[in-house]
Amino acid sequence: AMERSYLALFLLLIVVSCALAKDAGKKDSKDTTAKPKLPQTLSRGWGDQLIWTQTYEEALFRAKHSQKPLMIIHHLEDCPHSQALKKVFAEHKDIQKLAEKFILLNLVYETTDKNLAPDGQYVPRVLFIDPSLTVRADITGRYSNRLYAYEPSDISLLYSNMQKALKLLKTEL
Repeated sequence: AMERSYLALFLLLIVVSCALAKDAGKKDSKDTTAKPKLPQTLSRGWGDQLIWTQTYEEALFRAKHSQKPLMIIHHLEDCPHSQALKKVFAEHKDIQKLAEKFILLNLVYETTDKNLAPDGQYVPRVLFIDPSLTVRADITGRYSNRLYAYEPSDISLLYSNMQKALKLLKTEL
């Protein structure tokens, strides 16, 4: 049964990639001669060995049922700030280890849930949601104008915020 669900997931990924490729094809049809890109995994480079959820709805469901906190990373592929944060996040051994204790989701588009943009739709931004499905407004970065933004130099703050999200869980549940 395990193999079958993997196969189903794999086929779903192919369908999704093809649908995405059709959209992408419109803007970069001129470089069709370029070598084909490797299929994009759900990690989008934030941690290929981690388990990432595919949708916000799935992530909420998993957080609630597993009693794990959810970490959501909003980013864009063509945003240099997102790329820079992604690089240090993916290379940070302790973060990658700690991330296993979270339900994980990274999004390259906005959700319709206004709770995920408490102070605007900038990228990159990282929000923590507890298993009661409450956005933790008390876990923020260092910038007062963009509360959930992190620069590569803030990676240790992001790490301690991840620890904080897990600690809060123990004291509150």
